[in-house]
Amino acid sequence: MKRTLLYKTIFTAMLLFSFPALRAQVTVEAMIDSLEILIGEQTRLRLQVSMDAGEKFRLPMFQDTIVKGVEIIDVAKPDTQLLNDNKRWLVSQDYTVTSFDSALYYLPPIEVLVGEQTYQSNPLALKVYSVPVDTLHPDQFYGPKPVREISLRWSDVAALVYSVLLMILLGIVAVFLIIRYRDNKPIIKIIRIEPKLPPHLTAMKKIEDLKADKSWQMEDPKQYYTELTEAIRTYIKERFGFNAMEMTSAEIIDHLLQEKDKTSIDELKVLFETADLVKFAKHAPMMNENDMNLVNAIEFINRTKTEEDPNAKKEPTEIKVEEKRSKQGRITLICCIAIISAGAIIALYVAIRQIIDLFF
Repeated sequence: MKRTLLYKTIFTAMLLFSFPALRAQVTVEAMIDSLEILIGEQTRLRLQVSMDAGEKFRLPMFQDTIVKGVEIIDVAKPDTQLLNDNKRWLVSQDYTVTSFDSALYYLPPIEVLVGEQTYQSNPLALKVYSVPVDTLHPDQFYGPKPVREISLRWSDVAALVYSVLLMILLGIVAVFLIIRYRDNKPIIKIIRIEPKLPPHLTAMKKIEDLKADKSWQMEDPKQYYTELTEAIRTYIKERFGFNAMEMTSAEIIDHLLQEKDKTSIDELKVLFETADLVKFAKHAPMMNENDMNLVNAIEFINRTKTEEDPNAKKEPTEIKVEEKRSKQGRITLICCIAIISAGAIIALYVAIRQIIDLFF
């Protein structure tokens, strides 16, 4: 009876001591891709740690070597896999190693800290062989070749040439648009060429327009005579060659007295006197008086006009119609300047890169 009780006590103690190990369930395994390499070759050493999810752990921090003669080239980022419905972690750490001395290297177990306990991996071995050299036939090895200069081909400089040309073209367009925007000038100018009418036809056209609008004669005689005398002054300026637009009525008559037909000048004098009275003395002319002055203006033009040669080439006149730049047009112009400037900068960058690649 006492012996049975002793067995039960020992068994219970063993279970209690084994619970932490069962609860931990940590395994550390080390493996290597190739157990044999040549001098200078590289191989991968992988460390895998299996543990319960949520456990705190710390992987080893190697400096430059694992052991003397086995150097670490690269340490990859740890990779964690979730297993058993996220209850287990499998952490993998890869090390790229190499060696430059031929020997058989013993790689001791790698220690990993999980929680408060340290675990070790299995040891490994790495055999490094030297490169076999045939010393009996040294002639099969040749020294370095001399440096050879290779002439440039079009394919080598094509990208440089095209990028420079594109940069220059875009730069010119960008500068042109910037100047246009700064001066607030339109981008496009429309030029329409029309034949120039003779002075008497231009004056007769204006007079016919006044004649067709009867309302001015009754409602606004001042505007009527202003338009009529302006048509006559313009005709005199172009027909006789002096600036009648800046002269008084008396000065115009004095210049016209040199003409032979004094009757037409007298009729024109009556027209100017009536116009001055209407504009400056608020004179209200009668309807027949307005018609008489209109007829006098037509008679003066018909008597003093010069008939043009039908075979002569008509003198053209240029009329420039410029597009006004709206707010939307200015925004569009700014966007175009920005895009073209960015393209020029990119082309400059490509050209600089090509120069560096070719000559440096």
